[in-house]
Formats: sequence, structure tokens, C-alpha cells
Amino acid sequence: MLKIGLTGGIASGKSMVAARLRELGALLVDADAIARDVVEPGTPGLAAVVRAFGPEILDAGGRLDRPRLGAVVFGDPAAREELNGIVHPLVREQAAAVIAAAPGDAVVVQDIPLLVETGQESSFHLVVVVDAPEGTRVQRMLEDRGMTEDQARSRMTAQAPRDVRLAAADVVLDNAGTPEELRDAVDRLWEERLRPFAQNIEQARVADRSGGPVLAKHDAGWRRQAARLSARLKLAAPDDILAVDHIGSTAVPGLDAKNVIDLQLAVRDLDTADRIAPLLAQAGFPVWPGILLDSPKPGRPDPAAWSKRLHGNADPGRPVNVHVRVAGSPGWSFALCFRDWLTAEPEALAAYLAEKRRLAALHAADVTTSGYAAAKEPWFTEVADPGMERWAKISGWQPPSYESGSAAGAGSGTRPGTAQS
Repeated sequence: MLKIGLTGGIASGKSMVAARLRELGALLVDADAIARDVVEPGTPGLAAVVRAFGPEILDAGGRLDRPRLGAVVFGDPAAREELNGIVHPLVREQAAAVIAAAPGDAVVVQDIPLLVETGQESSFHLVVVVDAPEGTRVQRMLEDRGMTEDQARSRMTAQAPRDVRLAAADVVLDNAGTPEELRDAVDRLWEERLRPFAQNIEQARVADRSGGPVLAKHDAGWRRQAARLSARLKLAAPDDILAVDHIGSTAVPGLDAKNVIDLQLAVRDLDTADRIAPLLAQAGFPVWPGILLDSPKPGRPDPAAWSKRLHGNADPGRPVNVHVRVAGSPGWSFALCFRDWLTAEPEALAAYLAEKRRLAALHAADVTTSGYAAAKEPWFTEVADPGMERWAKISGWQPPSYESGSAAGAGSGTRPGTAQS
């Protein structure tokens, strides 16, 4: 199934989005509704809340007096943390039971106001954030909820800052306009991304990528996107994945690239790669059939040494290549050294960029990028391979060690005088 994490600051319009997604066919799991259920009279949750905050947080009928409890916790971070420590595990347990009963082809949307605050981003195929300017949200709380401005801003302060929430988003739905505009945006998201994504996961199929190569200016956001994707991959098989590294052109600052994130997943052997393939597919990264090795380089001509597995993203909105290689293999080391060489050597970067632009122009009319990729191989063999080898000897570059297992990012090779990530 496709799992979507839906969040947004208070008064952002998240509830409107959740309601529309349910109308379109999603299975909605509402954390707020579950949070109310787990503290109903007679529940262990309510008993725990009373023990923590006293019987005065109950109304005359023995039910939780939410305004009174809210007045206590929103002004006291320690009290809020204590309340969350009681309620959040109960909410997650009940939500998990609902999801477990869902059909396998469902689009499950979990409406979680504190998704970012509770560190759940990596648990979903996509995180959707509903956003609106702070002033707009304050005005809505004043007009629609009868709050004072101090109360509204206190509620906002209790949540993650807006920039932190946006940094966790795969999709941002702007709700600064009209309800109709927001509804249209949700409909487009459903038709163009969520339903195709769900179908691709169900059929273990990589999203279509037709069309020739189009180079984009380097985007600083690529690194953040790679980090989010790496965390999801690592979570898919934490005991078998030694590391996930951001590689390829999008990992090199200042380098134009196709808008495709390349990630390298390090494993101990190819048997492990094949064993975890279904887990990666469930996480949204099915195998790309028929691609079993990299092009051998002159120093290691044996094709068997360059064996790998290739997965791609089922999400039509975010092209990703996942190269699964054995840690210590020639292809694994080449990918890391190539990235670090281009990052460290401006002349090498300029030469590669010129070659990329030349070949992208030659293959612009292609129906796929396979011809463009194949056309770059001579440059890798004749220019990159010897250049990287010379640079590695001079700089002292060494590939990383994954003995303890880690989820790595850009710059994980070692060079004298450089900080390691």
C-alpha cells in the first residue's frame, strides 16, 4: 500500500486536505480522532493522564476537559512532553491496527499534526505538508476558533517552526488562497502522483521516465531530498544496508544535472541485495529488471567485479536511481571517488559539465536517456578513471569503512583535512 504522512501547522487547512483525499478514495487515519478515542472515560489513556495532571483536568461528567488541559500544557514544554509521552504511543498503536486491516492496494493517509515533531517522516512513502503564511493562520484562528492572538501564537509556538516542517516535505500544498484552489491542488496531486504511485507499488514497477536528457541548474534542494530518500531506504532493511550515499551529478555542488537523484546502497554481498529487493519495493523502490552490472573500467576488466542491482522510484514525481553495490567493489568505490573528485577539482567538474552539455544536445530528441548514458562511458574510461586515480593518490582519498553500519551522505570518502559526514 501507499503510505502518506499528512501534516501542517495549526489552521493551515490540513483538515480540508484530509477530507478531500478521503472523498477521492484514500483511507484516512486521523491522529487527532484517535487521540480523543484513547482518552475516553474508562481507558488506560485517560487514567494515565489523570495520574500525571490530577483529577482537576476532568469535567463534571468524568471526561477530559480539553480546554483546561490545553491551558496547562501549551504554556509548559515539560508538561506537553509528558502528555505526548502518554498519548502518542497509544495513538500509534491504534493507527497501526487500522492500517494492518487495510487492503493491500490502499492509499493510506495518516493525518498527524505533530508528524515532524515526533520524527516520523521516514515511515512514509511521501510526506505532504499543508502550508499557509503565519499571519494568515493567526487570522483564521481568531475568526474561526475564537482565540485571542496570544492564544493563537502560543499554539503555533508549540509546533515545529514552519521552515522545519517545509524541509521535511516531499509535497507542499499552498493554502494561502481560496478553498477551491486548495481543492484543485489536492485533486491534481491525487491524479498525477498519488494514484500512479500506488499503482506502481502494487505492480512493483518503476515510474515511467520517457524523454531525452534535460539538464537543470544545480539545485541545493537535491541534497535535502537525497537525505530524506536515504533515510527511507535505510529503514527498509536496517540490518542489511550498510550505508546509503548520495552519488552522481546531483551530489556535486555547482554541477548541472538531470533532475534524477542517484543513491548508492552498500551491502555485504549480492545475495543480500537480492534478498532485500522485495523490502525495497515495498518502500517504493522496485527493482529495474535486466540491469545487473556497471561498465567495467580498464584497471578491473572482469565484468563480474562490476555486478550490481538497480532499483528505481515508483513515485512519478521524484525520479530516483538506487544502485545496490557490494561495499568494497570497484563500482561502489568508483561512484564515491567520482563524486568527491568532481567536488574537489574545479577543472574536472568543468570538463565533465562541457561533455554533459554536448551529449545532452546530441540526444535531446531521444525517447529515453539510455543513449545519453551510454555516450558518456568513453569519457568515464578515458578521462575520469585516470584523473580520479591521480587525484586519489595525491589527496590521500580513501573510500569509507562501513564496519559499524551507517546511513551516509555526500562526502563520505576520506581526504586529509576534510570533515567527514
